[in-house]
Amino acid sequence: MKLNQIRDNEGARQARTRVGRGIGCTKGKTCGRGVKGQTSRTGVSIKGFEGGQMPLHRRLPKRGFTSLADRDFAEINTGRLQQAIDAGRIDVSLPVTTGVLQAAGLIRPDQPRVRLLGKGTLTARISITVAGASKGAVAQVEQAGGSVTVS
Repeated sequence: MKLNQIRDNEGARQARTRVGRGIGCTKGKTCGRGVKGQTSRTGVSIKGFEGGQMPLHRRLPKRGFTSLADRDFAEINTGRLQQAIDAGRIDVSLPVTTGVLQAAGLIRPDQPRVRLLGKGTLTARISITVAGASKGAVAQVEQAGGSVTVS
């Protein structure tokens, strides 16, 4: 196959319907919008309007609660932590905190909470302080001789 032989699949692109080309064509005169009124004009947005009946989104009861202080965790897998240690971005002799993970480029600066997950393998002995950790991740860190502090 060559670059000049690449084509879209059949029916992938559809030509724009040209409206307002006279009453001889299907979309002539009123262009398929009916006659007069609000919806025949441009800029109309009456989504959810049910002819004056109470709209569905107002008929249904409000339910639940969304906390404004929603917990947003940066998730770090043990395998990714081990890669950073192998690359020399994390010093295992010092305690690993959120600041160390940010400096290593594993989490963004706007993510203050870190959750440690157990995907991958961890062989280095580290002492890590995180906001949350899965049971599997804690087991991996302790098996390697380290410790996890959940704060």
